[in-house]
Amino acid sequence: MVWSINDVFKTMPLPPIKVSGTLKSIVDNSNIQVPNNFYLRRTTKFPFMPDRVYDNILQTIGNTPLVRLNRVVADLPCKVYAKVETFNPGNSIKDRMAVKMLEVAEREGKIKPGGTIIEGTSGNTGMGLALAAIIKGYKCIFATTDKQSKEKADILKAHGAEVIVCPTNVDPEDPRSYYQVARRLQREIPNSWYVNQYDNLANRQAHYEQTGPEIWAQTEGKVTHLVVASGTGGTIVGTGKYLKEQNPNIQVWAIDTYGSLLKKWFDTGELDMNEVHPYISEGFGEDFLPANYDHDAIDHFEKVTDKDGALMARRITREEGIFIGYSAGSVIAGLRQLKSKLKKDDLVVAIFHDHGSRYVAKIYNDEWMLDRGFLEVETVRDLIGGLGRRRLVTIDENSKVMDALALMKKYDIEHIPVMMDLELTGSVSQASLFKKLIEEEDVRDQLVADVMDKPLPIVDMDTPLERLTHYINKDNGAVLTRDESGQYSILTKYDILNAFSKG
Repeated sequence: MVWSINDVFKTMPLPPIKVSGTLKSIVDNSNIQVPNNFYLRRTTKFPFMPDRVYDNILQTIGNTPLVRLNRVVADLPCKVYAKVETFNPGNSIKDRMAVKMLEVAEREGKIKPGGTIIEGTSGNTGMGLALAAIIKGYKCIFATTDKQSKEKADILKAHGAEVIVCPTNVDPEDPRSYYQVARRLQREIPNSWYVNQYDNLANRQAHYEQTGPEIWAQTEGKVTHLVVASGTGGTIVGTGKYLKEQNPNIQVWAIDTYGSLLKKWFDTGELDMNEVHPYISEGFGEDFLPANYDHDAIDHFEKVTDKDGALMARRITREEGIFIGYSAGSVIAGLRQLKSKLKKDDLVVAIFHDHGSRYVAKIYNDEWMLDRGFLEVETVRDLIGGLGRRRLVTIDENSKVMDALALMKKYDIEHIPVMMDLELTGSVSQASLFKKLIEEEDVRDQLVADVMDKPLPIVDMDTPLERLTHYINKDNGAVLTRDESGQYSILTKYDILNAFSKG
C-alpha cells in the first residue's frame, strides 16, 4: 500500500518539522512517499502507523505521547503537559540517547562486533544500552551506586547485564566510585567501550534530533516552557537547544536536588564541593559538571527536596494515573514552586523521565517513606500503612509462660495478645512477666491464663494519632486495631514515638 502525505498529515500552515532522527526513521521505513527536503507539517496526531510492523524493539523508541495534567496542577494558571517517556521500550527517556551514543561509537570504530559496553549508570541508561546490546550482539557491564533502587539492578540483570554496585558517598575521583570502576573496567577488558554518558555529546544530540522536534510538533510550536530534572545534562541541553532555535523566548527550567552542585554552578559559575552531600532523590543532580552542559540552553535552576519529589510522584500516580519515577515527581514539585512565574497563556511541557516500577520498594513503599519521615502520619490507618503488614503473634490461654517467653525472644516483641477461639481474652508483656518472674521462680511452668493481664485496648483505624496517648501509658504499652477484613494489627509505644519523632 502506498500512502500519500495527505493520508497522514492535514495540510495546515503549522510550524515545520525537519525529517531527521527518529522521525526520519519512521518515514524511511514506511511506505510514505516523501519528496526530497520535504518538511512535515502536523496537527494533533504525531506520525504513527497503527499497522506498522517493526523489525526490532529499538525501532519503537521515541514518539512518546504528550499528556495533559489536570489535578496536580489545577491551581496553576496555564496548561501543563507531560512528555511521558515511560512509553519507550526500556520505560525511560534514556533509551533515546543510549542507542544514539552506541550508533556514534560504532561509526567511529570505538566498539567492534562482539564487544563489551561498559557504563556507570543509575539504571535507566543501562536499560537502554542493554536493549541495544541484545539486538546488536554486545555484552554489558554496568557500575551503579548503592543508592539506586534494587529494582533497577534486577532489571539490568534480567536483560543479561553484569551489575557492579559501588558506594555512593565517595568522591567521583575515588577508585571505588562507579565512575572510576567503569573507567578501570574499560582499560582492563579488550574490545570494550566506556560510554561515559556524562561527557558523551551524542547524549544531548539524541534529544536535539528527537525529543526537541517531537515536543515542538506535538504542541504545534506553542510550547513556552520546558521543565526537566537535570543530571547528565543531555536531555535538558539537547531538547532546550532545539526548542530555543525555533523560539528563543521559550524558557528552559532545570530541576536540581539538595546535595547537588548544579544550581550553584549555574547561578555563580562556581563548582562548590561544599554544596555536595548525600541525597535520596534518584536519576538527577550531580557532584561534578558533565561536559553535556551548556549554560546558554538553560534559563533557571530550581532545587527540590527529597521529600517533596517523592510525595509528588505518589500524587501524580494516584491523581493522574501516570505511574512515574522520582525525577518526574520532582519536576512537578519544582514547577509548582515556580508558579508565580507562569501566565495564563503559557504552555508548559514537563519531562516524565522514567517508570514508577523502578521505585516500588522506595517511594511507593509506605514503610520506606515513613522511615524517612516523608509521610504525613495523622491516623492509626496511616501508621499501620507505613509499618507494612506485620505478623501478629498471639498465644492461647493453655500455653505455658515459657512458650510466651520463647515467642518474645524469637520475634523480638514485647507484647502478645492472648486469644481463645479467635476471641481476645487477655495479654502478656515482657514487663509484666519480668515482674512475676522476680516474685515467683516457677512462673515459667504456669499457664498463660493464670498470669495474663487484661486484653489490649482496641482502637478504630481512623483514630487520630494524638489520641493514642490516652490508651498507651506506663501500665499499657500497646493497642490493637482491626481493619475492614477483620485482621488485627498491633501498635506499640515504640511505633507511636517513632512516628511522632519523624512528623
